[in-house]
Amino acid sequence: MQRTLIPLLALLAAGPQGRIRGEELREVSAVRCWSLSDATRVVIEVSGEFEFHAERAHGPERIFFDVQHSRPRIKGHRFYSESVADKLVKKVRVAETAVGTTRVVLDLQGDADYSATELSNPDRLVVELRAKPAAAPPQAAPPVTTQALPPPPNLAPSQTPGAGSPWKSATAVPPAGPALRPETNPARSRAAKLSSDGSLSLTRALGLKIRRIVLDPGHGGHDEGTSGPTGLLEKDLVLDVSLRLGKLIESRMGSEVIFTRTDDTFIPLENRTAIANEKEADLFLSVHANSSPYPRIGGVESYYLNFTTSPDALAVASRENASSGKSVFALPDLLQKMALNDKLDESKEFAHSVQAELFTFEARNRAGIKNRGVKKAPFVVLIGAHMPSVLAEIGFLSNAKEEALLRKPEERKKLAEALYYGVSNYAKELSHFDVARSVENR
Repeated sequence: MQRTLIPLLALLAAGPQGRIRGEELREVSAVRCWSLSDATRVVIEVSGEFEFHAERAHGPERIFFDVQHSRPRIKGHRFYSESVADKLVKKVRVAETAVGTTRVVLDLQGDADYSATELSNPDRLVVELRAKPAAAPPQAAPPVTTQALPPPPNLAPSQTPGAGSPWKSATAVPPAGPALRPETNPARSRAAKLSSDGSLSLTRALGLKIRRIVLDPGHGGHDEGTSGPTGLLEKDLVLDVSLRLGKLIESRMGSEVIFTRTDDTFIPLENRTAIANEKEADLFLSVHANSSPYPRIGGVESYYLNFTTSPDALAVASRENASSGKSVFALPDLLQKMALNDKLDESKEFAHSVQAELFTFEARNRAGIKNRGVKKAPFVVLIGAHMPSVLAEIGFLSNAKEEALLRKPEERKKLAEALYYGVSNYAKELSHFDVARSVENR
């Protein structure tokens, strides 16, 4: 009796018209399952736009999705339970667990990874489940003999592309005070530091250095990105911040900077990393601004390329990937490029360096701000890059207070400074030459 009492009270509270606090409820109208060769797909159909929350529970293994501001009505019933003949999902259960909240529970056969994506036309939640790969038995590692590698030659900076080049170089701002030419300065090589997990990647073991950086201001042209309550466009904001950042990198680090765009031009997502690969860049940083249906959400976050099951990260990736020209046929190739991305570990380190500086900036200038952290997501703009690559979200334009701040030149200058220190600190972790130069004041 108790199991049916709460949904019954919820039905009464929602009223005969299916409303809660004056808001019309959506209906969860169907849950459909497909058994694929390497995955299980579950589609939860909803009668309109919706928000959801996902969680995993154990003992027994199950995943549940709470569809907010909705009620179940599947085959005319308010409660639904059906066994599934599938290798991953054994049962689907649907009920209204609280007023205006429909819970869809997937009882699992065992442990499984999952991703959940909200789609429209029609509105639905698509859940993909895949069996977790069996862990390989531990093997004793053979003894490794290491030998110090000689430092690479101190090469002169690469030449800036000519006027006819499709890629734009930043206009360098000379550092204050006297400075010797790098090739005539006394230089001392410094070995790379261990990464945050105590390991030494191939990039660090080989003594590789940062000499050329591609900055990618997101969106552009007809692709405006997101916009704020008073009309500030993402494409304009990130271009301004990126141009400021490029000047700081060239003047302080001495690295060459190449932009994917320096004006209001549309560049396809797939071409942006192609530019970085063509110019043999050592780092790729894509600058964006965020958006949320909840206007109070704010802060900064940094992403690197990888698979994820986070609904929030997938939502950001979906929004930033909207201008991609790829068709569904390209999916296997995209997945292979992601899986074979041997720069993943260094991209993660790069992302942590950028995020640490962005949050330091936020904490100094915006009281009570939350560190949204480093996340992983399948951004098309990062797929295929041959170098460590990161996408930085420098604020939420959907937050009116943040939009007002991001309109100010001083705020953009500080953001460019924060991004510069994120790039610079990461570069200093790698093998590098200490060269006599003017001291930078922070």
